[in-house]
Amino acid sequence: MRYPGGKGKLAPYIEALLQMNGLEGGHYAEPFAGGGAVALSLLFSERVKQIHINDLDFAVYSFWKAAVDHTDELISKILETEVSVDNWRIQRDIKKDHTNRSIVEIGFSTFFLNRTNRSGILNGGMIGGVLQAGEWKLDCRFNKEELVSRIKRIGFYRSRINVTNLDASVFLTDHLSNVYQRCLIYIDPPYYVKGAYLYQNHFSHDDHVALAERVKAIKDHKWFVSYDNVSEIKNIYKDCEQEDFSIGYSARNYSKGAEVMIFGPGMSRPNSVFSNKAEYRAVKKASGF
Repeated sequence: MRYPGGKGKLAPYIEALLQMNGLEGGHYAEPFAGGGAVALSLLFSERVKQIHINDLDFAVYSFWKAAVDHTDELISKILETEVSVDNWRIQRDIKKDHTNRSIVEIGFSTFFLNRTNRSGILNGGMIGGVLQAGEWKLDCRFNKEELVSRIKRIGFYRSRINVTNLDASVFLTDHLSNVYQRCLIYIDPPYYVKGAYLYQNHFSHDDHVALAERVKAIKDHKWFVSYDNVSEIKNIYKDCEQEDFSIGYSARNYSKGAEVMIFGPGMSRPNSVFSNKAEYRAVKKASGF
């Protein structure tokens, strides 16, 4: 899925974290999975053996559950559904009230809106508007052949993908306590400032504080966190190593250092956060791994 604030571009950097901390071939977990781009990249490239995808948003969870466990049914919905304004309205209504709807129906609704809304925001407006008079039309990001290929690949790896619908703290405390092997945890919570606009399950200040307490209590696994770069977050995690960085998103205009990476104790890492393969190759060469 397309996801506002998605961190897919960080996959090369996270590959380096895995290697530098001896975690390749282990598990990788995200309590706020969203679009899951990093998790899938690490799995498909065989950097990790198992991924744990969690999201409290039932709509997002339903997509992942459908893609992993009901792959053929989801693919049929993608192929059979015309990308039209009328069907956009139908899928929006399912999202608003999914009572008595199946996981596949809810998951497809999430997927359809994600691919046809501006910036992938589920509560956003449709690409091109109701009149479809603009340069970009509703189906501009709905290449069925390509999307079906991606879903099939997810289904192929289903035995190595764990999907859960838990509160992040419960996921970190209960679910991951059963993971005894090497595991890297990437926590990418709703943003502090614009979270209410971008995400269904946004956080209050106290929620961010409570999450930080839970994260900093992790003892058995390596972890790191990313956030929007604001003083409140930096203060909440003031006892942790931090590094400013930036990635460009279509949902917002970002300046240099617009985000912050926060690292758990004992985490080996490259000299700086990077988001492309060229920098990754340079780091590998310099580090000798």
